[in-house]
Amino acid sequence: MDHAPAPLRLSEQLCEKIEEQIVTGALRPGARLDEQELAAEFGVSRTPIREALIQLASAGLVDIRPRRGAVVAEIEPHRLCEMFDVMAELEAMCARLAARRITEDEIASLRAAHQACEAARDADNPDAYYWLNELFHRQIYMASHNGFLAEQAIGLHRRLRPYRRLQLRVRNRMKVSYSEHQSIVDAIVAGEGDLAADRIRGHIQVQGERFTDLVASVRQLSAVGA
Repeated sequence: MDHAPAPLRLSEQLCEKIEEQIVTGALRPGARLDEQELAAEFGVSRTPIREALIQLASAGLVDIRPRRGAVVAEIEPHRLCEMFDVMAELEAMCARLAARRITEDEIASLRAAHQACEAARDADNPDAYYWLNELFHRQIYMASHNGFLAEQAIGLHRRLRPYRRLQLRVRNRMKVSYSEHQSIVDAIVAGEGDLAADRIRGHIQVQGERFTDLVASVRQLSAVGA
């Protein structure tokens, strides 16, 4: 039986393309998303663009405002830190359950995702590391074997993409991140649920110097391009 995923609808393809522009900072917080301009850019009608913007709004990446239309969502630093606090707890739950429920095949997949991050770290490529880092975290969500929890973690992770990505550009953050990943993998494979939860919580939380880095990232993402 063929289990290949169904092709993405046009609106879903456009959603991914616009999301990529938001994540990379090409579309900055507060930027207006004109349906007609986007339709011309991608060579499509306005209908799938409108559908894509609605999807992005449901993910929290876009605000649709009366009379102003769609704009890239803006988040205040304190609100962003609250979101990271929730993200840390969701991932801690995933890691704790994964330490109890992960299968041998899933352990192999988790280790492979971790090793892929190593190659990006060694190449000093934060953009490649970011996407591989996302796959690493998703392996943990899936290994929790709790579908609802995984859905919530994926949704909030997606909402925080622009900021998690920018954080990796901070000096030495990739090296530290990879080292933290190793400690998380070790705890999950050892079946140490509480330890895995503590380690991934610390990996995600933004406190002290990391709070300062996060605020700087928000300002960078919000700055008007030269």
